[in-house]
Amino acid sequence: MDNASDNDKEKISMNSKKWITGIAVLAVSASLAIAAPQEGKAWDGHRGHRGFMGEKLAAKLNLTDTQKQQIKDLNKQFRQDNKAFFQSFRQTMKDARAAKEANDTAKLDALKPTIEAQKAQMKQLHDGQEAKVLSVLTPDQQAQYKALKAEWAAKRAAKQGQR
Repeated sequence: MDNASDNDKEKISMNSKKWITGIAVLAVSASLAIAAPQEGKAWDGHRGHRGFMGEKLAAKLNLTDTQKQQIKDLNKQFRQDNKAFFQSFRQTMKDARAAKEANDTAKLDALKPTIEAQKAQMKQLHDGQEAKVLSVLTPDQQAQYKALKAEWAAKRAAKQGQR
């Protein structure tokens, strides 16, 4: 009787070890899946493309290789020309996040005019870059781009309406 009881305890112990091992493997797998970069995203959370036009949009507009290269060159020049501004903008936003986390309303209030001015400048830069990129496109591609842009705006408005 004592031998049978020890055997049952050993089976229960083995089953428990199997469950614990399985759960540990699952937990490690899940953490690795979360830590790995997502499809089309770099480690920092930004999409794989840099600049104004990504591959998906280029495919939708049926861009030629020449057009892709022209846009790539425009984007590279844009980043170089505005590098100091982008660094300043990132620093301002970092300061604002730190102030928000510290509940420093005085610092946030002091940063507000700078943030607003930088956002306005960012919009101007974006609009200027968009105009340059559109100049590379054919009239049909421009019309298609504008239709896609309107579609994105509608989706964004619908998402914001749900919040």
